[in-house]
Amino acid sequence: MTTGTSAAASPVALPPYEQVVAEYDPVLGLEVHVELSTATKMFCGCSTAFGAPPNTHVCPVCLGLPGSLPVVNAAAVEAAVRIGLALNCHIAPWCRFARKNYFYPDMPKDFQVSQYDEPIASDGWLDVEIPTDDGPRTLRVGIERAHMEEDTGKTLHVGGTTGRIQGAEYSLVDYNRAGIPLIEIVTKPLEGVGSLAPVVARAYVAELRDLVRGLGVSDVRMEEGSLRCDVNVSLRPSADAPYGLRTETKNVNSLRSVERAVTYEMRRQAGLLSAGQRVHQETRHWHEDTGLTTSGRSKEQAEDYRYFPEPDLVPVAPRDEWVEQLRAGLPEQPSVRRRRLQQQWGFSELEMRDVVNAGAVDLVAHTVAAGASPASAKKWWLGEVARRANEAGHDLDSAAITPQHVARVQALVEQGTLTDKMARAVIEGVMAGEGDPDAVVQARGLGVVSDDAALLAAVDRAIDALPDVAAKVREGKTAAVGALIGAVMKDLRGQADAAGVRALLLDRLGSPS
Repeated sequence: MTTGTSAAASPVALPPYEQVVAEYDPVLGLEVHVELSTATKMFCGCSTAFGAPPNTHVCPVCLGLPGSLPVVNAAAVEAAVRIGLALNCHIAPWCRFARKNYFYPDMPKDFQVSQYDEPIASDGWLDVEIPTDDGPRTLRVGIERAHMEEDTGKTLHVGGTTGRIQGAEYSLVDYNRAGIPLIEIVTKPLEGVGSLAPVVARAYVAELRDLVRGLGVSDVRMEEGSLRCDVNVSLRPSADAPYGLRTETKNVNSLRSVERAVTYEMRRQAGLLSAGQRVHQETRHWHEDTGLTTSGRSKEQAEDYRYFPEPDLVPVAPRDEWVEQLRAGLPEQPSVRRRRLQQQWGFSELEMRDVVNAGAVDLVAHTVAAGASPASAKKWWLGEVARRANEAGHDLDSAAITPQHVARVQALVEQGTLTDKMARAVIEGVMAGEGDPDAVVQARGLGVVSDDAALLAAVDRAIDALPDVAAKVREGKTAAVGALIGAVMKDLRGQADAAGVRALLLDRLGSPS
């Protein structure tokens, strides 16, 4: 097996995306790794809790010490079957684990226990809705296989500027993650998507994430690595030509980055091909900060891993009756749930599409469950929260604010405690880590002035300061009252209800409202 990096091609200019899709036909393949939310690891009793001190959730089994023997986690097998069923896969009546042999520092056994030619689930599909200029389009993504395996440890490269091994002074390995149950879901080649390739990739991962989350078998938090996507991209001159050489961009951990990684690789490969150079079949690293990929190692073929059946584990043979019981207990598909929620919320097709495209269905649903109206939940998530998440380069569900926070902000608005402008400041404070909405309101001294004496005093000061404007209002020119409202709001630092101030001014000046 080749472990060094491939020969680097000479730098080439990136052609415009429109030129790429005019000259080449892209083919995609997506491999999604899902960490399961089991209490213990795949083959031992160590905890899977996230965030523990390094190398504290380890034992002789997950460290691969001589003489240790693994035992299959039954809960992980059940989760794998449920995922396979939800993906319309065939569930194998008999399958077994294999050893995938390769050396890497985060593999304490020097091999990974996985499944090779006998996956637990195979030959399925997932329907994905793609937004297009002509309206939504449903695309069926074929699923090649879904198989069980164990996760690797985590390597930390210290002393460099990039966080990667190049330029690092030394490396540390945390084996807490080694042995955590994984399901790897591999698509069949995605052909015929053309210019929609990046959008299709993002939509598929989003739909798969929603499906797995709905099953309750994983928290699918991409920012924590519990759902990671390897993006395979190749180009060919036409749809009837053989597949081109592909690259595999590893461990892309946000929906936004999946779309960006596909776009960049299409442009990079097109630049190479148009310059007469060749694409190397290799793994590549995704750089979130620059939006670029860089060469990793030459891409191994299956035979390079020297797979052979794992001798320390018995085969897995799900009974038909048990599989059918699991099938009967599956929750509604994400697409069915979206249609139901759209009807419950009273959203138009366009409004629901905006929510779906923003990845906010669950966020809105949880906000509504916390007491907000569907319209207000949509307003905040697709407005202020989305704006700030985009500025920070995060997906919406990674924003540092919860549905409960958003519902509380809306409740404070409805109570008259906050204006919309104040509410935006509260959201800013929550996302900046200043505490929950009530704590931000108190710390920043926000809140609508409701004291009648204070309001009337501010109204009188505005009238005295702008006598000409006040005279126009007294004459019935109520449009002029805006200047007075502005003066009052400035006096009270925006902490007043504009509609209430307007009513007070008109009453004070004897003008009809």
